[in-house]
Amino acid sequence: MSARFAPYRAVIGSRVRAQRTYRVSFALDLFGALLVGLVELGEMWVILHNVRVLGGLDFPAVLMVFGLSNMTFSLADMLVGHVDGLPRFIREGTLDAFYLRPQPVLAQLMTAEISLRRLSRVSVGAVAFGVGMARGGVAWDPGKVAVLALGLVAGTAIFAGVFVLAAGVQFFLIDGSEVTNSFTYGGAYASAQPASVFPSPLVLVFGFLVPVVFTGYLPVLWLLGLPGAALLPSWLAWFTPVAAAWTWLLAMVMWRQGTRHYQGAGG
Repeated sequence: MSARFAPYRAVIGSRVRAQRTYRVSFALDLFGALLVGLVELGEMWVILHNVRVLGGLDFPAVLMVFGLSNMTFSLADMLVGHVDGLPRFIREGTLDAFYLRPQPVLAQLMTAEISLRRLSRVSVGAVAFGVGMARGGVAWDPGKVAVLALGLVAGTAIFAGVFVLAAGVQFFLIDGSEVTNSFTYGGAYASAQPASVFPSPLVLVFGFLVPVVFTGYLPVLWLLGLPGAALLPSWLAWFTPVAAAWTWLLAMVMWRQGTRHYQGAGG
């Protein structure tokens, strides 16, 4: 088993060393990602500074939703977000080279890069969640610790599945990144908002079809002891692993259909 994963560890290790070799460039990448995270956090502060309560959540609660969803999205983006480069490989005809190697194509794409600059956004999310948790007065117990752990792990898996799902769609669209970005980065934006402000169609889309509300909103409701909306009660936070499994089922079905549809650079 160790020998089976050795090539992937070697590739990832080389990518990490390559990014750290050019320290100034690496530091600028980290700083740029940090600024993006801070701008998004500032946007939430501006909204809550004027509204005070958004979707039944006060500022500390919204901070927790923002922080948890940003941590899970940034971790998924760091680990597998680069699969959205698939359209470039298809257009350039270089995807065929992946088929010549003994490893699965998806595994090769997922380990082809690792964006360490995303760690800056993970840190912004962690600080936002910590501040919101301290101000929100969470009464911790084993159940809430378990929900938080599930939210972090399964939430990251949900966003990773969304990235793979979007990549599978690209086999059919070729250059439809704007369409798929509405579900990846658009889903990340939606996950940072209280889902109680969404109209019913969006609740169905981001709650059950592409279940990004499980990455932040539902776990925070459970941590704070809030009931939640009619379609999204807080006890659904315990089903975050089920939402992750559903997302990966969709992703693998789409990926399988996409790879069957692809006929190579020569058509």
